[in-house]
Amino acid sequence: MRTVAVSLLLFAAAVYVATLNRDGVLGFVNAGAEASMVGAIADWFAVTALFRHPLGLPIPHTALIPRRKDELGRGLQDFVGENFLQEAIIRERLGAAGIAARAGQWLADDVNARRVVDEVAEVACIALGKVRDEHVEALVTEALVPRFGEEPIAPLLGGLLAEAVRDDVHHGLVDLALGELHDWLEANPRTVQDVLGERAPWWAPDSLNERVTARAHVEIVRWVGDIRQDPQHRARRALDSLLARLAEDLLSDAGTQERAERLKDRLLEHPAVVKTGVSLWQALQRALQSSLADPEGAVRRRLLIEVRAFSARLGSDAALRERLDRHAADAAVFVVERYGNDLTAVITHTIERWDGKEAAERIELHVGRDLQFIRINGTIVGGLVGVLIHAASVVIH
Repeated sequence: MRTVAVSLLLFAAAVYVATLNRDGVLGFVNAGAEASMVGAIADWFAVTALFRHPLGLPIPHTALIPRRKDELGRGLQDFVGENFLQEAIIRERLGAAGIAARAGQWLADDVNARRVVDEVAEVACIALGKVRDEHVEALVTEALVPRFGEEPIAPLLGGLLAEAVRDDVHHGLVDLALGELHDWLEANPRTVQDVLGERAPWWAPDSLNERVTARAHVEIVRWVGDIRQDPQHRARRALDSLLARLAEDLLSDAGTQERAERLKDRLLEHPAVVKTGVSLWQALQRALQSSLADPEGAVRRRLLIEVRAFSARLGSDAALRERLDRHAADAAVFVVERYGNDLTAVITHTIERWDGKEAAERIELHVGRDLQFIRINGTIVGGLVGVLIHAASVVIH
């Protein structure tokens, strides 16, 4: 475009020289060519003065951008902040955009839904892989254990135990324990007899002790079996009463509470707590990573189901779309109010880092092509004005 503008100037100069001192129609052409040169040179000076000194001469009020780039940066920063980062404008634009509706339509395509699931799974796998055992150990020792140590455990255990007893939640655990105990007693009669025999009097004959311990084993097995089979057995009711009393003591008895706290402290101080926490994390990490890495794994399937369901809700629930759009606008307004000055300050900081010549070159690369039209228009309009002025002169004379 600069070449076009210069070519027009040279053409006007050539026409001016060719029609110099001519009358008639050529006089009008000469006047137009003269005015075209004046307009072209004047606009060349105006355009050039923005970015550098014309012909390298330090003429006042030239090379404006290199000299005043910092002021221009601050002005641009203020312009963006005042005209774009305003709450009313943000809410209007986000409301017109219909973000929730567009998201629902986009997710309705199964290819897009699977893409979202794949991306989430990949990012989750990477995030899980970044968590190392020492991080978990530090979390347990520096955050969880001290916090648990400060928190009274007795009221929590008492309330939990009271609710469990009231709702018969513990019966499943009792049934499991009784079943395991009954099976073990039946499978290990010799062990039970040996344990009972250790308590036999020294003066009793061995044959008598064996018969007594064998009979005791049979009765123990039968007794445990009766408890196992009878949900209303007296032993079960006694256990319920014992647990209810323990729950009450944990909530109200100072002595029981103190013993519970001491037990909690001993458990928290035990090295196995940290090892157990790390082991649990390792197991969870492996399970999640394995399932996330499998395209047909349970986690990915569940994520895909939830994404499809969410897409369907976005398509059918206008209230949900409105609520999400409002939340998006609130979030954008919050970010702008909190960090808007920092965002627009990037403009000023970036321009301040440029030197004057670099700033002029960067800006000229973006707007220079359009500025050359000013020179072209100046050449053409100047020629037309020159013709009109010459015509007026002819009429006056």
